[in-house]
Amino acid sequence: MQGSGIYALGLEEELFITEPTRPHLSALYYMSRLLLRNPRHYYRYSATNFARGEDARECLMSTVEIATTPQPNLRMLMQELRLRRAELTEAVGDAYLVPVGHLFDLEAPTNTGGLHVHLSVPDERREVVYANLAHFLPLLILLSASSPFAGGRYFGQSYRVAHSFAIGALREDPTYRFQDLIVARRLGTIEIRAFDPVWDLQRLGWLLRCIETIAQLPDSRPLDREWYAELREQAAREGYTPGLRRLYSELRMHVALPERLLLRTASDEIAEWAAREGIEATYAALDYAYRHHELRRVEPRPMKPSLWRGIAGFAGYYLLRLPYIAYKAWREWR
Repeated sequence: MQGSGIYALGLEEELFITEPTRPHLSALYYMSRLLLRNPRHYYRYSATNFARGEDARECLMSTVEIATTPQPNLRMLMQELRLRRAELTEAVGDAYLVPVGHLFDLEAPTNTGGLHVHLSVPDERREVVYANLAHFLPLLILLSASSPFAGGRYFGQSYRVAHSFAIGALREDPTYRFQDLIVARRLGTIEIRAFDPVWDLQRLGWLLRCIETIAQLPDSRPLDREWYAELREQAAREGYTPGLRRLYSELRMHVALPERLLLRTASDEIAEWAAREGIEATYAALDYAYRHHELRRVEPRPMKPSLWRGIAGFAGYYLLRLPYIAYKAWREWR
């Protein structure tokens, strides 16, 4: 992609491993299996997350994370993502892989999962690319929304976008970590942190094509943080509002994004499944979709979390990676 204004693209994908409807510390064991099979990649390009504060009392374990290496074009990025998903699927076995931004029966702002996209761009283009991504980002948030529930109640398009501690409306300092769009201190990339996980590779492909197109626009759009905050809230709660429709009309002049992906979001589809099938059956369907690229009804399978797997995973994954975790934290905040 050199010469197009983007040097490389990378993805970080966070999702829940549930047994059957909640994540448990045994997820660490599955990640230790993943690390053992490919330590050169997954020592750096994987992670586990935990809930914080009051949220940890209800459910301590949060999402697991896999990431790609930087890739020079979209085709190679998607090719690697398929490989990483297959490796994670094999390591996890029968537990459910649930690619949503927030679990349905929790109400926990520190227990969420997202999809982060990194763009490596020339230094002289960074401000323009950042502003243009910010301009269209509320629309892309809706394109990726997959968090329709909190506390067992319907919330809207994305509880995570509205409430997660790890993201938020844009600040004046683009290097501040906990906002939707940042300039990453450790990597020097532009990092989009706002997206919910996206199981559907077709939808994800369109999301990435939009990002690629926006990053190549030659002229800078105005960066209005108040306007951005209003539109991101509409995307998270209401869906495809008139303001977002205007953004779509503007973006459609540059990329042929199908409007149907905004009229009926992944969040809408998930909410319909949960209303019809219940939580566990919906998680089973999402697990199948993540593994096999098709959302379909499957029989829930019996499973039970194991304390011993959790202990083994803590020693075989978390403690092994602790030096790198500390290094990353230092680089991201220094």
